[in-house]
Amino acid sequence: MRNILLVGGGLILLTILVSFVLSAGVETGVQSKTVAILATSTAKIAIEATSTGPAFLVVPKVLNSYQVVKVVDGDTVVVNINGKTETLRLIGINTPETVDPRKAVECFGKEASAKAKSLLAGQTVRLEADPSQGERDKYNRLLCYVFLADGTNFNKLMISQGFAYEYTYNLPYKYQAEFKLAEREARELKKGLWADGVCEDKIVTKETPAAQSAAGVGENYICDRNVYNCTNFKTQTEAQSVFTACGGPMADPHKLDSDGDGVVCESLK
Repeated sequence: MRNILLVGGGLILLTILVSFVLSAGVETGVQSKTVAILATSTAKIAIEATSTGPAFLVVPKVLNSYQVVKVVDGDTVVVNINGKTETLRLIGINTPETVDPRKAVECFGKEASAKAKSLLAGQTVRLEADPSQGERDKYNRLLCYVFLADGTNFNKLMISQGFAYEYTYNLPYKYQAEFKLAEREARELKKGLWADGVCEDKIVTKETPAAQSAAGVGENYICDRNVYNCTNFKTQTEAQSVFTACGGPMADPHKLDSDGDGVVCESLK
C-alpha cells in the first residue's frame, strides 16, 4: 500500500510539472511541442506534451549507448563516453593475451582480437555495470558488460563461440551461471580454441598434494592458458600451489593474483 501511495504521489507531481511546462509554452507563444527531460544517472524519461493533446511518458529502449573508439583485444575496448575516452575491461571473460608486453602472444589470441574487432570496431554499444564487481579494476578500467545493437551480450558471445574463457574475478557476477554454461557447451562442441589440435596444452607435473587436490588427483593441469578461477579451489592453499607451479607472479596464466601481491584468491581465506 505504501508503494502504491508513493507511485500515486509521484504521478500527481508529474502531472503538475507537465501542466506548468504547457502553461509556460502557451504564454511565450510557443506552438510546437514542449519537452521536459527528467534525468538520472542511469536513465532518462521524457515527458512529451502538445497544446492539443495529453502528456505521455516515453521510456527509451536503450538506456546508454556509446561509440567504440578502439578494440584493444578480445576482452578490452575503448569507448567514447560523453566526449571522454574510457577503457573497458569486460566482466566475466578472459581472452588469450596479444598485447601484454610481459608475455608472448598466446594461442588463439589473434583470432579472439580479430573477432572482437569485426563485431565492435566503430559500432555503437550499450554498457551494463555490475555492482558486485565494483566500478573499476586496479588499472582504472571500467568494468562492464557490452551489448551489441541487436541486444546480444558480447561477453557471452565470445565465450560461446570459443574465443574466450569464462573468468571469475574473486566474486560471483550477475551472468556467471550463463557464462559458465556457455564455456561448457563451447568445450563440448569444440568451438574455437577448444577445437582439436588448435592449442597444445602445456602440462606441468604436480609437486604438492594441494595442487593435486585442486586439479584432481592423478590428473595433469594446464598452465599455458586460463582455465581455472578461484571458485575452482576449495582452499586458498590449493590455489596458491597451482599459482606457484604455473610460474608464480611472472606468469599467472589463470589471473588468480588479482591485486599483484603474490597472494592469490584471498577471498578463500
